[in-house]
Amino acid sequence: MYNHPHTIENKIGEKLCFTRLVKEDGVDKLEVENWVQPGAGPLMHVHWKQDESLTVISGKIGTQIPGEEPRYYGPGETVTFYRGTWHRFWNAGNDVLNCKGWIKPADNIEYYLTEIYKAIDAGKNHRPEPTAAAFLMTRYKSEFDVSGIPGVVKKVIIPLQYFIGRFTGAHKRFKDAPQPVK
Repeated sequence: MYNHPHTIENKIGEKLCFTRLVKEDGVDKLEVENWVQPGAGPLMHVHWKQDESLTVISGKIGTQIPGEEPRYYGPGETVTFYRGTWHRFWNAGNDVLNCKGWIKPADNIEYYLTEIYKAIDAGKNHRPEPTAAAFLMTRYKSEFDVSGIPGVVKKVIIPLQYFIGRFTGAHKRFKDAPQPVK
């Protein structure tokens, strides 16, 4: 779907380059490189279908798994998050964090993150634009989820936003969205 390298960036301090897609043991593995501004990083999230690994090139990464103390890694050190493990990471230093890594199997992660970054840039207060976020979170819920969203938002507001997007035609921009992995 994308030519590589393919770089995305959002206004909250994250830049991600999908460098290449390779076959490993018959499965698509997406190699990545990221640059994260001090204090920035994704919310607590989970990949239900993919493993993710990051090796620090420069800077300091902080990571956390719910119920565990934060951990920190520096240049040359690697952290791997296995599928189904809730996690978050952030730049825990004062300089730009640069990591190289991979996501396996690739599935829809490149599409999902590309569209989430666009939604973040279109949104306000570091939150993604609601109609796009509702579409992505609903369509790809078998693959990805984000923690910290209140239950009433997940159960009422997001389905309502999804309906509004379908009703108003706002979801037409996603007409070429890949099918979710079940």
